[in-house]
Amino acid sequence: MRRDIFQAIADPTRRAIIALIALQAMTPNSIADNFNTTRQAVSKHLRILTECELVKQEQKGREIYYSLQIEKMKEIDKWLEQFRKIWETRFSQLDDLLATIKKQQNEQ
Repeated sequence: MRRDIFQAIADPTRRAIIALIALQAMTPNSIADNFNTTRQAVSKHLRILTECELVKQEQKGREIYYSLQIEKMKEIDKWLEQFRKIWETRFSQLDDLLATIKKQQNEQ
């Protein structure tokens, strides 16, 4: 079963892992050190993120390092863009309304 990237980012621990490895590649143990959970739980989160292609594994000697696949994050950003335009339009309309109210108050 192929997992959806939105399933992956729905979990707060996975979002935190993404934020951690966005800065630098890390081993599972170094990632687990940042959480109050077991190494096995972190491994499960990493497996899901890997299945969704949000992170990639790279073997360096005996260690496996996980890093963020930034290209896959663009898929999330592209989906959010449709809502960003709606929000910006609504904020602009709100700004216009507030300016009108302020102008009316100043005229009184």
